[in-house]
Amino acid sequence: MGQLKVTVLGCGGSAGVPASGNYWGVCDPNEPKNRRNRCCLAVQSEHTTLIIDTGPDFRHQVNAANIDQISAVLYTHYHGDHVDGVADLRPFRFRYAQLVPIYATRETLDVFERTIPHLLHDQKPVYPKVLDAHEIKPDDLGLEMTIGDISFIPFLQDHTTCQTLGFRFGDFAYSVDVKALYEDSIDVLMGVKTWLVDAAGYHQNDNMVHMSLDQIYQAKSRIGAERAVLTSLTPAMDYQTVMLETPDGVEPAYDGMSFIIST
Repeated sequence: MGQLKVTVLGCGGSAGVPASGNYWGVCDPNEPKNRRNRCCLAVQSEHTTLIIDTGPDFRHQVNAANIDQISAVLYTHYHGDHVDGVADLRPFRFRYAQLVPIYATRETLDVFERTIPHLLHDQKPVYPKVLDAHEIKPDDLGLEMTIGDISFIPFLQDHTTCQTLGFRFGDFAYSVDVKALYEDSIDVLMGVKTWLVDAAGYHQNDNMVHMSLDQIYQAKSRIGAERAVLTSLTPAMDYQTVMLETPDGVEPAYDGMSFIIST
């Protein structure tokens, strides 16, 4: 059995905390764990570093975590708070003289074709190609994929406005920007020990695009997860308040949080 290190590079909702205009909402600005960049994750072995999403805070996140090499980036979906830092992959491409592999659904890659064609295709001499795009196809869902020495299983999630990808690594899974789980995806999640999951719905069971706490508790029980770590935290979610109101086995994430998982 192997081990991987998971690092939460960002656990904030689409606006981050504080949001623009130095808006903290109900979050205590004196609590360091309330300062949140947009959602981003690193999964690392001794030889491989996988990043999930490159939001608008990406440069600061990898610098803070001292990540100086990236094996590949996995994209959950094409929304701006998850992709708008993609241009910050350019220094990795030029520093190591090799393309940066990215993995995403056809829908996300089509958005990239429209918005960042200069990163996907050679437009020399001004814009050399930066990214090596790989499609995660419908037939890949629920099956193990391997990059370097890290294996994972992609699965599909319902975000109402679009579908997103979740990823399982051994006894850990990551579900960001999810309102509901498909039955096939629940099968993939069964038996995970730690589930890092979108909680931006908070106390709103009728939130159209994000899970609420009640919905997370129900899903956690169904898949048998020992621990749920909440991400996509909004200015309405003060760290200490959420800590006090959640039951044992459920806790909010914070930027820089890390833990070891088994594969």
